[in-house]
Amino acid sequence: MTKHPAPTPSTPPTEADVAAFKAQLGRPPRGLRAIAHRCPCGNPDVVETQPRLEDGTPFPTLYYLTCPRAASAIGTLEADGVMKTMTARLAEDEELAAAYRAAHEDYIARRDAIEVLEGFPSAGGMPDRVKCLHVLVGHALAAGPGVNPLGDEAIAMLPEWWAKGPCVGPETAGETS
Repeated sequence: MTKHPAPTPSTPPTEADVAAFKAQLGRPPRGLRAIAHRCPCGNPDVVETQPRLEDGTPFPTLYYLTCPRAASAIGTLEADGVMKTMTARLAEDEELAAAYRAAHEDYIARRDAIEVLEGFPSAGGMPDRVKCLHVLVGHALAAGPGVNPLGDEAIAMLPEWWAKGPCVGPETAGETS
């Protein structure tokens, strides 16, 4: 089980952060506002995006997980049926469902503090189901432990994605491992 990486203060992206993002995802960032969480290796692993892209299109998530190692490990959890199990637990566990609704409200409040998207859902399936663990983990990393219970659970199931060192760096520009 992975210990929840410490929350890091949200910071404006530096040129090095933008270069890391490009190497992580293989494309330039869209709607990048801030680095919402840094991997223990120092690279960004969650970015905060504008609620709307430059053309006015709502962006589907406020917190975007960028680390390819973390994303791959989360994809494995999704393929193993973790989302289905979590969704079933929401229907059975009123305390968990209440905490997940609170996570949804936190997510909306954070997005609305930037720009209100009236009638636009939060993300990841909140507040009623689990649709995307990547979003829940991104929210949990950006907000810190105790805000998104299912994001916290998913983090606890992940290997330490940073243990082998940075996923990208100046010597691996454009590569991910």
